[in-house]
Amino acid sequence: MTTATITRIGFVSLGCPKNLVDSEQMLATLVDAGYELVADHNEADAIIINTCGFLEASKDESVEVINEAVALKESSNVKRVIAAGCLVQRYRANLLEWCPGIDALIGVFDRDHIVDAMQDDNEKEKAPQWIEANALLAARARGIKDASGYFEDDSNRIQLTPRHWAYLRISEGCNQNCSFCTIPSIRGKMRSKPVDKIVSEAKKLLASGVFELNLIGQDTTSFGYDIEYEAGLVGLLEALNETVATAGGGWIRLMYAYPTFFTQEMIDAMARLPHVLPYIDIPLQHASDAMLGAMRRNVSAEVQSNLLDDIRTTIPNVGIRTTMITGFPGETEEDHQQLLAFIRKHSFEAMGVFQYSKEEGTVAGTMENDESLRVPDEVKQQREEELMLAQQEIAFARAESAASNGEQHEILIDSYLGETGEGEIHLYQCRTKQQAPDVDACTILMAENKQIIGSLIRCTITDSDGYDLIARPTEELEKIVSLPLR
Repeated sequence: MTTATITRIGFVSLGCPKNLVDSEQMLATLVDAGYELVADHNEADAIIINTCGFLEASKDESVEVINEAVALKESSNVKRVIAAGCLVQRYRANLLEWCPGIDALIGVFDRDHIVDAMQDDNEKEKAPQWIEANALLAARARGIKDASGYFEDDSNRIQLTPRHWAYLRISEGCNQNCSFCTIPSIRGKMRSKPVDKIVSEAKKLLASGVFELNLIGQDTTSFGYDIEYEAGLVGLLEALNETVATAGGGWIRLMYAYPTFFTQEMIDAMARLPHVLPYIDIPLQHASDAMLGAMRRNVSAEVQSNLLDDIRTTIPNVGIRTTMITGFPGETEEDHQQLLAFIRKHSFEAMGVFQYSKEEGTVAGTMENDESLRVPDEVKQQREEELMLAQQEIAFARAESAASNGEQHEILIDSYLGETGEGEIHLYQCRTKQQAPDVDACTILMAENKQIIGSLIRCTITDSDGYDLIARPTEELEKIVSLPLR
């Protein structure tokens, strides 16, 4: 134990799945060092907040959570508050002003210093900081001369997701430089993790009971380019498919794909590899050439449209999730209508819409300062509602069609919801192959017999509730009651 007065740790993880993996790794490091994790922050000696700083709203949330933790110093056992993650990396010069009670700061490249942050140095006037400016400097600080690629280790983690599914990070950072995005300035350039390291992590997760591996990174389709791994994403998917098959089976889900480098070879691999799900999360952001150009997406609306057609043609029953931005500086009503038509044409299984948020230090943030380009807030709100209404109509119709056609799916059971008032039916929250955890709709299973969390079951869709599907075990529906002959 590094500090006698600090024994119990409270932890808050904010933001995206990549941040969650960082949190899982820090938690494991703390436990290995002898610290105890507690859920009740009033009982904690120290509280760590792994922050998000991607958008203005996430910045505000992180600052609020930090200050709430600082306030506990006056009313509970809390002695230290440590801020880590993206907000620290992005706003290191401002954070101590916004949250003066912080005792230590840790950037995104320095999570291995989390135990050091538990130590109290009364001789220092300012809070100690471990914030390397980029991955290259962080690697060199650790004696790594060849700092190309991903050098951090994600293998030692305390899993915060349910036991049967986990995130598997394949890369960090991004080289795309979209005009609205802060990721390159926070997480740095793209750094692919070596395939053997990814496979090793996958084996460990599968051995621990994980059935579904959700592949994450800022740009998963560009995997391997930075480390001259010629097989790229296809080679990785093939290696993981073999790993999952050897382990006895499982699901591999591709998240955060980027349209620019999505090749036919990648599509073909997803179609032929049995453990890679027919599911793609591919944030497109817009469908107007004018907006795609202003966003620096390096892709045209036609290319995106053709890519979606190729995906649906090649991968049977594929589920496609995307995200769009509305109210980007300079967006006209014509741009908005083009996006609306694009959504209706391609009928996404799932879609999220975000109103553009001005982010300091980005090209788009400068554009937002021009009143002639700025889209009024009320227009952003109206356009978001129109886009989401169009998607709602698509999703509701698809769910109703699945029920009326009695579609059959293998579903993964995520959690137990309870039972009906009479206790005759057990309710479970589940997902089909076309539903990703946490971000998509779900499938509610109604079963006469109790089911095992994390198991697969064949079911028939019998009804829908908005975005969600309602299902019954196919075996229960097919039961035949034999009557005695007279």
